[in-house]
Amino acid sequence: MIFTETKLQGSYTIELEPFMDERGWFARYFCKDEFMQIGHTEEWLQMNHSATNKNGSLRGMHYQLPPFSEIKLVRCIAGSVFDVIIDLRKNSKTFLQWFGAELSSSNKKMMYIPKGFAHGFQCLTDDCELLYHHTEYYKPNIEAGINYKDPKINIAWRLPVTVISQRDATHPYLNENFKGI
Repeated sequence: MIFTETKLQGSYTIELEPFMDERGWFARYFCKDEFMQIGHTEEWLQMNHSATNKNGSLRGMHYQLPPFSEIKLVRCIAGSVFDVIIDLRKNSKTFLQWFGAELSSSNKKMMYIPKGFAHGFQCLTDDCELLYHHTEYYKPNIEAGINYKDPKINIAWRLPVTVISQRDATHPYLNENFKGI
């Protein structure tokens, strides 16, 4: 695996290094020793799989509050998405900055998202599927979100939004009282 730190400290895009032969390819997407080299020592407690049908669909921007903040590892296994993270860490040099990268079944990239980040994605193709690994259990009463079109963040989404849940569409905008998590 090739770990490339993004402009947001502690977050990484990860490229697989597939072994290819006449049968196809094989790649490792997790190795405890290799993840320890970027400081990851926590156990993955929950794994989820999402399917989104229509390009332009948007899910996000979600995060869990302390003490249940979580590290996420996200991988696209069908289609292509624009995966976006926002740094919400109150003492971070990149507080309220965002980063996005294309994850797809063809480029085999993953996103490593540290604690204290919001996460979401937009489908660039129809029929997208993502795998998520989490270091915390999902706790609906601890989950929060930021509106995907918050002008303080100003994410440059790749496509017009075609489908979004009512919950995601009505996440609040940040105000001057938000000091981070």
